[in-house]
Amino acid sequence: MLLRPHRARTASRLPTVLAVVALLLPLGAQAEAGPSAVPSARWDVPGVATVRILGHGYGHGHGMSQYGAEGAARAGLTYAQIAEFYYAGTQWGTAEGPVAVNLTGDTTDDVVVKARPTLMVRSLGSGRRWTLPAKSATQWRLVARGAARTAVQWRARGAWKQWRVVRGDAEFSARGPVTLVTPAKSVTYRGKLRSASPSAGSTARDTVNVLSLENYLKGVVPLEIPASWSPEAVRAQAVAARTYAAYERAHPLAGHFQICDTTSCQVYGGYSAEHPLSNAAVAATAGQVLTVDGAPAFTQFASSNGGWSSAGSVPYLAARPDPYDGWAGNPVHQWQTDVPADRIESAWPRIGDLTTMVVEARDGNGDWGGRVSKMTFVGSQGQVTVSGDQVRSALGLRSTWFTFEVAPPVGARAR
Repeated sequence: MLLRPHRARTASRLPTVLAVVALLLPLGAQAEAGPSAVPSARWDVPGVATVRILGHGYGHGHGMSQYGAEGAARAGLTYAQIAEFYYAGTQWGTAEGPVAVNLTGDTTDDVVVKARPTLMVRSLGSGRRWTLPAKSATQWRLVARGAARTAVQWRARGAWKQWRVVRGDAEFSARGPVTLVTPAKSVTYRGKLRSASPSAGSTARDTVNVLSLENYLKGVVPLEIPASWSPEAVRAQAVAARTYAAYERAHPLAGHFQICDTTSCQVYGGYSAEHPLSNAAVAATAGQVLTVDGAPAFTQFASSNGGWSSAGSVPYLAARPDPYDGWAGNPVHQWQTDVPADRIESAWPRIGDLTTMVVEARDGNGDWGGRVSKMTFVGSQGQVTVSGDQVRSALGLRSTWFTFEVAPPVGARAR
């Protein structure tokens, strides 16, 4: 990766943005708030009841709201202004070079690809490269032969035949995308498809896609934001995704790959996922990243912050009001869901019959005192104190920014 300082762009609308933010804050309040001293809130749950949960946002709320980026673009902000709003305090820089992505959908130890013209295989042990013969092959594969060799095989008429055995790990590539065959489906990727050892001496293999950072982004951006949204919003997503990948590359998940292809990192679908509009956004922002002290920033993002971002693990992921998240097209800025009391009882069976819910602590930002950090469920047999994240996970909620209403269902009998 090459990371070079880049002069910060002038954001002529940003002072206006900050003025709007200031107007949203109560007099004397600060944009960043710590754990809340908001008084606890209590709800009694009489008999058989349905608990209505009202909430804001979708996701952890750190960094850029993707719905907020679209709202900001509709308000006239450029992608640079959007990025500077959501990651205040970062600087602009550039990044390039390759990235290695673990392809989690390939759950087998072999790497199987469809035959195509110009398909090549390279031995990582010797560095030698061969163009694979056309033969009558429909597929080619790499299979581990012990801890130090890889067999290259081809398939015709349903049977695998050995072509040669090479030293060390190996990888496929071609002058064009290559289609990987997984147990579930076939997906086409740019770059190299590598059969990679997790550690020295291992006989297991992971499938790793090694490609340029820009080509990687082409398979990320349309899966993280609709490619048909406002171009400035899609460009802001390209900058955030490029920066996130550069950060992960500097803090790799493993020795043989740097980043994954799921929501645990950012979603990546290869060449098969590409869209012309998001490819244009990647090209329009080519190489641009956000930095802190010359290194890539940790640019987390989520679907919607509900109107107030949540504080992350670094200063530039600050808790602050967001005037853009609530545009009319955001279906998760506000939401509600009904949960039967017995679902809560099933999540924490040791409480018995649910009788009381108490929110003990919130982050202090926004409606109801903000996101829930701690709450207690009390029942006929005991009680349990859990985090807001545990409640969100157990009940399938969109975020930890929620409150409750309780009402017995019509015609229900008391327990």
